[in-house]
Amino acid sequence: MLHLAESGFRAVAYDRRGHGRSDDPGKGYEFDTLADDLAALLDGLDLTGITLVGHSMGGGEVARYLSRHGSRRVSRIALVSSTVPKLDTDPEAGAALLDRFRSSYGQWVAENAALSFGDGLPGCAIPQLEKEQAIRDWMGVSLGAALACTAANMRADFNAELRNITVPALILHGDHDAFAPLETCGRRSADLIPDSQLVVYSNAAHMPHLSHRQQLNADLLAFARQQD
Repeated sequence: MLHLAESGFRAVAYDRRGHGRSDDPGKGYEFDTLADDLAALLDGLDLTGITLVGHSMGGGEVARYLSRHGSRRVSRIALVSSTVPKLDTDPEAGAALLDRFRSSYGQWVAENAALSFGDGLPGCAIPQLEKEQAIRDWMGVSLGAALACTAANMRADFNAELRNITVPALILHGDHDAFAPLETCGRRSADLIPDSQLVVYSNAAHMPHLSHRQQLNADLLAFARQQD
């Protein structure tokens, strides 16, 4: 956001309900409501000509926003390590993951953080303090929200919605993303969205905004400037 703002753009972000500084109402963690939350923000600020960026599960919120509210306010979208169009999750494995969250969410985070950051990949060096900040963010999520959002994300299928997207799309994806695999998420999204461009980051996992920041900054800025 800082890079975009310093380059002349207005950069706006918000915390999903149950996350960060947003309230935890204890409900509304399905994609329709989350997309409506986004619509309320865009309508409230009366934003137009937007480059809408969604990371991970946020890609589903972008897709659902467009299918529910249209593209009147949106000029283009960027999907970063997005889980759309569909996660290939075995139902039993999904249920086991949710049970693990209920009993030991912190332990799951501790065991999977390195995989998310891409520890050990060539050139994928993230400062320890930035890793710790990301973990604090994950641990700050309401457990109810973490469970419900994860369940919604595992159930969701955005194949049809991606086919109907009419704005240009930039898809940025790491080739070592264990949580949103390149072939079934990034590359499949590029196949489905009519006007799309896929950029694959070498030796990147699920957090390229930390591990490949300069490249991501440059790609987002160039894409956003295309609407000028």
